[in-house]
Amino acid sequence: MDKSTATEHGSMRTPADAEQPTSDQEEPKVDDKLLNGGMLSDCWRTEERGKAIAIYSIAPFIGPVAGPIAGGYLAQYTSWRWIFWSTSIFDAVIQIFAFIFLRETYAPKILGAKAKRLRRETGNPEFHTEWETPNRSFGQILRKNLVRPFVMLFTQPAIQILGLYRAYLYGLMYLVLATFPLVWEQAYHFSPGTASLHYISLGVGFVIGLQICAPINDRVYCALKRRYSHPGRPEFRIPLLIPSGLLVPVGIFIYGWTTHYRTHWIIPDVGCAIFATGLIIGFQCVQSYVVDAYSRYAASATGAVAFLRTMAGFGFPLFGGELYEKLGLGWGNSLLGIISVVLGILAPWGLWAFGERLRACSTYCAG
Repeated sequence: MDKSTATEHGSMRTPADAEQPTSDQEEPKVDDKLLNGGMLSDCWRTEERGKAIAIYSIAPFIGPVAGPIAGGYLAQYTSWRWIFWSTSIFDAVIQIFAFIFLRETYAPKILGAKAKRLRRETGNPEFHTEWETPNRSFGQILRKNLVRPFVMLFTQPAIQILGLYRAYLYGLMYLVLATFPLVWEQAYHFSPGTASLHYISLGVGFVIGLQICAPINDRVYCALKRRYSHPGRPEFRIPLLIPSGLLVPVGIFIYGWTTHYRTHWIIPDVGCAIFATGLIIGFQCVQSYVVDAYSRYAASATGAVAFLRTMAGFGFPLFGGELYEKLGLGWGNSLLGIISVVLGILAPWGLWAFGERLRACSTYCAG
């Protein structure tokens, strides 16, 4: 990390100013070693963060695309057990690489390590950083940092709004994924391996969305800074939520009704690609806003949003079967698309109109 980044996040206290009080609110987070919003906030400036978040955001979507393809052929030509073996082996390799190559990025943590080294080398116990609170146990630090995401979830309206919207989008994705075996194996009579290839349509949409959002996100942010003569605020990430709010329902409408009428298989795939493009743009905008607004506690903020997202990924498929059984693929997906339109209008408008005032009342927001 360069000096500018360390200066932006704080400084180390020397014995000369050791009498100054420390802030209990500004503590190092214990989850800062995770490759998440906290690391992105640490390593990139606000004007560059959109591209970094775009690349980061694509990773959780590669699994739902590549996994079923590999799983389909593994189940067809080997056994279902190898689905679990291959996943475990891949996860072990990733963990080993992460343990070896990932380094600390959180400036207060880096400065704290430097202060600890100076105390050890000089024998002077008064070297410390402004974030250090004496006589705290590891359990106290861990407890506070584990609780903070839930405190933010229940007290920060911006996190609630964007978290619920992102959770809905994530739940939609898993509902669509849950219909793929029904559509491609039962309705279109493809083999499991061939049916799994249709997940590529989602991957195409994710890549297109990445190529659109990665450069445009930062350009829009910088353009709005110039237009409003403002140093920058998280609400400048909101405009791209509008095309996302349009693409998601359009894609799900196309997918629902073309599978309902059994059109050529390429048309539902086109709908899935449009749907996926809107999803990834929406996810990147939400992630960018949360990291910009809560840069100091970005890991906790993204953890709060991720909690809602994972709950939706778990919960939506539970009612998906009954929904499609009663309404069919056409009307079932139309209902979901209509809800998506409503949320896609309310979430961006609410944050654009009231986001700055909501952040001003927060003790967690940056600035």
